[in-house]
Amino acid sequence: MTAFTSPGKFRDAATFAARWKEIAPERECVLEPALGTGPLAQSLVVEGRTLPNRFAIHPMEGWDGTTEGAPSEWTLRRWRHFGVSGAALIWGGEAFAVVPEGRANARQLCRHPATDTAETLTRLRAEVLAGRTEAGVANEPFLLGLQLTHSGRFSVPEMNRAASKPAQRHPVLEHRYPAQRAAALITDVELDELIGAFTATAKLAWNAGFDFVDLKACHGYLVHDLLGAHTRPGPYGGDFNGRTRFLRLLIEAVRSECMGLGIGVRFSAFDRLPHEPGPANGEGVPSAHELPWLHSFGLDPTRPERLDLREAVELARLLARRDVRLLNVSAGSPYWCPHAQRPALFPPSDGYLPPRDPLHEVADLLRAAEAVTHAAQGLTVVATGLTYLQEFLPHIAEAELARGSFHAAGIGRLVLSDPGYPRRLLKEGHVERRLLCRTFSECTSAPRKGEISGCYPLDPDYKALRPRGDADPR
Repeated sequence: MTAFTSPGKFRDAATFAARWKEIAPERECVLEPALGTGPLAQSLVVEGRTLPNRFAIHPMEGWDGTTEGAPSEWTLRRWRHFGVSGAALIWGGEAFAVVPEGRANARQLCRHPATDTAETLTRLRAEVLAGRTEAGVANEPFLLGLQLTHSGRFSVPEMNRAASKPAQRHPVLEHRYPAQRAAALITDVELDELIGAFTATAKLAWNAGFDFVDLKACHGYLVHDLLGAHTRPGPYGGDFNGRTRFLRLLIEAVRSECMGLGIGVRFSAFDRLPHEPGPANGEGVPSAHELPWLHSFGLDPTRPERLDLREAVELARLLARRDVRLLNVSAGSPYWCPHAQRPALFPPSDGYLPPRDPLHEVADLLRAAEAVTHAAQGLTVVATGLTYLQEFLPHIAEAELARGSFHAAGIGRLVLSDPGYPRRLLKEGHVERRLLCRTFSECTSAPRKGEISGCYPLDPDYKALRPRGDADPR
């Protein structure tokens, strides 16, 4: 195994900055961040509202709801913590499936006929408001969104993998997941019908007081699968116009039915080839594949190892022309290249060791955010990958905000280990090092083992759920 130095192991900012310059020569690192008076504390006008800071909470896929798609006490606790964070932009909270059969796990929140979805959404929003009251920021403006999703080829309602709904034939994934090989492609008629499900769920969110909905187009789920469906026949595949058709129709339908509701898109701006543990040392290596590679969005088909942001830029411009104002930039998929969008030293239980220093992945995510920010005027762009920076998150975030690479610094895993991180950093000027996410990946590995999702290494309430001696060994 190649030894990479975790950001938390650098002795000071200057030492870290030197390594960062080796990784990304064109980027900067602020040695002494201004914190409460710096770029992270600057206001930001979004959807006509002046937000008091530049922190955003990423949506995360919950694994702790009920089988009928309703929140559990653990779910509500997490949403309260989103409010406690003090972040001015709460992007979706977590992925909310628009139909039960579109869930990626049997305990994901969803619009379900056995559940009062309107009440569910009202409760989730109320928890965020309660958390903001608890944190003393109830009077500060903020934006709250709900991420709407269908999991497509990764749909497993009631854990029935045969219910997979792939948008395209995918040789590597269908070898890895035989149920996908046996599944029929989602039909054009089913896609047409799903537009109504997305719109109905968006209307429920609007009525519950959410400020915007995110039409999820990332991480290998349905809309992302369609974006990469070069070989799919018919109106929803093939060229760029066909591959973006479903997303365009979603935007039109939601806007028509929910006048005044904001629309955002979290998308994978680029992809990586599917990876797997290498036979020598467990480091990620590309799976066997043929060229040209015609199964991804944001890859050069003839040189798929190369970062290619041309389609990301084209899609960002398309969204801006359709008056979408919120764009959250991610990459790849946790199912086949988790290192691309979730840089970590420690892989999830079904993953692989990082193929290179994860700081390279942070740099590529920042390059993607910068490319779309500069290409499409009028978008508010949220960056991904910053949690891996640990102690040096504010050092890089301030440099990138000053550079104009993005508008808001997104965090996901970090708010699971330390819900108060943004508020404490901005109001008190310090971080709790003992609560920083060290990218142990337990928030992903735990559900793989049948546990609910959460931070087992650092959150004492989750740690108490495990028998003694079953704590994370790292």
